[in-house]
Amino acid sequence: MNKKNELPIIYSLRNCPFAMRARIAIYKSQQPVLLRDIVLSDKPAEMLTVSPKGTVPVLVTPNGTVIEESYEVMLWALSMGDPDDLLFMGDEEMLDKMQTLIYLFDSEFKGCLENYKCAKRYSETNIIECREACEVYIAQLEQRLSQHQYLMADRESLADIALLPFIRQFARVERQWYLQAPYPHVRQWLNNYLQSKMFSKVMTKHELWLQNRADLRFGA
Repeated sequence: MNKKNELPIIYSLRNCPFAMRARIAIYKSQQPVLLRDIVLSDKPAEMLTVSPKGTVPVLVTPNGTVIEESYEVMLWALSMGDPDDLLFMGDEEMLDKMQTLIYLFDSEFKGCLENYKCAKRYSETNIIECREACEVYIAQLEQRLSQHQYLMADRESLADIALLPFIRQFARVERQWYLQAPYPHVRQWLNNYLQSKMFSKVMTKHELWLQNRADLRFGA
């Protein structure tokens, strides 16, 4: 087992969906890391030195490699260990399909979601239009989940954990509308995650790293 000072370090923000999915993948991989919780208003100099762009997640491996994109952190974690076979090892076609779905949500749905959140926050008159733009993508997930238990098949995949934090955000914008919306399969899928031990562990609130500079072992 790695010694503490040989473990990868991840800078993370508890409620950031990108950081969240990176932590989920690390948890699923059972790869231990040293977790450093931060807030964007007070970024550690150590993080900015290795990643000047100043966003999370940032993962630093023991050999000094820096991984700055959440999707790449997920792939790194699952390359270290994938006991649930979230990558569907050996099935290149399935991996391609997962990556296509993740890219669709990262490149298109995320922007629609940000508009929807802003419309709600500032009580804008176009909130229904913004919600309907999101629904184009939510309806695709509903269709998938009407065919099998998870997004890609009857077992969990990389796509499920990659999209989970963003669907959670969508569900929270207009909570009462969402609970009555015509997406029962999406609700069940999301609830199963939100009520899981995994999600509880991933979302545990920790003391900010800059308060005591004490690294927290996470993931295994």
